[in-house]
Parts: sequence; C-alpha cells; structure tokens
Amino acid sequence: MQAILGVIFHFIGGFASGSFYIPYKKVRGWAWESYWLIGGLFSWLIVPPLAAYLTIPNFEDIIAAADGSTLFYTYLFGVLWGIGGLTYGLGVRYLGVSLGSSIILGLCMVLGSLVPSIYYNVFPKEGKDTFSQLTGTSWGQIVLLGLAICIIGIILCGRAGMLKEKELTSGVAKDPHGMVVKAEYKFGLGLTVAIISGLLSACFNFGLEAGKPMADVANVLWQKANPGQGSFLYQNNVTYVVVLWGGLTTNLIWCMMLNARNRTFGDYADSKAPLAKNYIFSALAGLTWFLQFFFYGMGESKLGNGPSSWILHMAFIILVANAWGLILKEWGGVSKKTKTSIILGILVIIASVLLVGYGNSLKPDAVAASH
Repeated sequence: MQAILGVIFHFIGGFASGSFYIPYKKVRGWAWESYWLIGGLFSWLIVPPLAAYLTIPNFEDIIAAADGSTLFYTYLFGVLWGIGGLTYGLGVRYLGVSLGSSIILGLCMVLGSLVPSIYYNVFPKEGKDTFSQLTGTSWGQIVLLGLAICIIGIILCGRAGMLKEKELTSGVAKDPHGMVVKAEYKFGLGLTVAIISGLLSACFNFGLEAGKPMADVANVLWQKANPGQGSFLYQNNVTYVVVLWGGLTTNLIWCMMLNARNRTFGDYADSKAPLAKNYIFSALAGLTWFLQFFFYGMGESKLGNGPSSWILHMAFIILVANAWGLILKEWGGVSKKTKTSIILGILVIIASVLLVGYGNSLKPDAVAASH
C-alpha cells in the first residue's frame, strides 16, 4: 500500500511539473525573462516558506539550528540546479514542451537516480539505497531495467525531434490550415541547452540529500507528536526552502541581466500588455511548478529518497509533458512516421514507470522502512 501511495503522489507531482509551462503560453507582450522571473518568484520565494509554515510548525527554527555545512551544500546544489532550471525554460522554448522535457528530464533522471546510489556505495549511510543493492537484488535489478527502458524511450523521443526538425526545415510540416509551420524551433541550440539543463537539474536530488538532516529533524518532531503514524509526509518542505533559495539566486541574477540587456524592465508595467492576466498566469505557472516538489516529498516519504522516487518523478514528468505536446499540437502537420516515433517513445516511458513501481514494491519492508 505504501508503494502504491508513493506512485500516486509522484504521478500528481509529475503532472504538476509537466504542466507548469502551459500557463506561460497565455502571457502576452512580455519577454521570456520577464514572465520567467515573475513565475519564479512564486516558485522559489513565496510559496515554499508558505507551504513549510502550513505543514511544519516552527520550520524556521529547524533551518536556524542546522549546521553550516548542511545549509551550504543544500544551497549550493540549489544554485547549480537553478542554472538547470534556467536552461530548462530555454530548452522548452527551442524544442517545445514535448521534446525539450523528454531530453532534459531523461538526463536528469539518469544522473539524479544513479549518482547518489554510487555515492552511498562508497560512503554508506543507513537507510540509503546503494548501487550494490540495485545491482545485487532482484528489486534493484528491476528498477535498473526500468531505467534502461526509459532511456530507450528518450532516444525514441529524440529521434522524433530530429525528424520534426528535418520536416520543419524542408517545409514539410504544415498547420491544420495547410500553412508551413514556422515555429521558434532550433534543434541544435535546443539540444545543447537541454544537455546542460539535464546535467545540472540532477543537482536538485543532490540538494535533497544534502538537506536530509533538516527533513529528519522535522520527521522526528512530527513522530514524537504523532506516535505510531509512520513517516511525516511533509518532512521535505523545510529542505525545499533552502534548496529553492539557491534556485532563486541563479534565476534572479540571470533574468535581471536579460532585462537590462534587452531593455525589458518596462514589461512589468507595460500598459500595452494585459498586465493582470500576465501576472496571474505567471503566478499560476510558478505555483504549479512548486506543487511538483510538494507531492514529490509526499511520494518520497512513502518510497524513500532513493533511485525509485527520482526515476518515477522524472518519468511521470516526461510522460505528462509529451501528452501536453500532443494536445497542444506541437506535432501537428508532421509525418505519420514522426508521430509514431513520439507516441512509441511515450509508451516505452510508461512501461518504464510501471517497471520501476513494480521493482520498488518488491523491496523488503525492512529496507523500505529504514528510509
């Protein structure tokens, strides 16, 4: 039952993350850096402490009591992850929601799930999944198989992206009215940005690992007040506050630099733009974006902060983002061969999610309970 709840929570979080960019498409008359910053202020500065305040009494005392090393590395990984988040937005801009998310999050999933397990193989810590456990147990091997299958799905999605670029540049792709599609689609630039984003976005999981002592304190305090109730669903909310300070730092500096370079500071008060709608949709995007972590923390409390949680979270985001790509007709007008490739990639990713969930359900209770 714990594994099933964990998968459900991760799906909700993945749906939020895979959907957060949609409200941005309703913003009119603003430069990318302007709406990205407004949405980010809600994602990184406003909503995280509010969520922590509502779920963890005196969360600020836990942060204040944390040692300097924990705070430094949690914040540092947040800064690095913030760069990945920045390039995520650019990757989606140049590749589309569907393809951009598939490549970025696929790399993020592989690195974010395997690197911590390799680290804990070298520096063991009680309650942490190690690479040896993954390779030496039946449940771990199934999780790794699911990861391998997901990589195949990502390759299929990438192939669909290359076919799409070829058709766009050759004038084959047309909209429903028969007009040639001329989108802001740049596969080479988008792929470069996506690789950088995928590498650095994995740092969020490292940030959660670095900030785990704060989550552990929140969990202990809650269990003392609620004996026999199991792990605290919202324990990671205190860690998010510090990690997202790092993300705020990176994104704030970069967006302000772009505002200055592109002379777009006027966007925030431009009477020619629908200001109220722009602020509302940007805020909605930011709130939706944060919800992924809110539910990730709930899923992690049921499955443990190991490879399974990260893989499920990333795979669900890829799945939802691709579904949105189809709904928004990002693949409209391309050939049947290209559409088949992206649909097949989505189906393969679904299969990987099911395998990872099944593998985690086979994990011995003693191992799962130690998280």
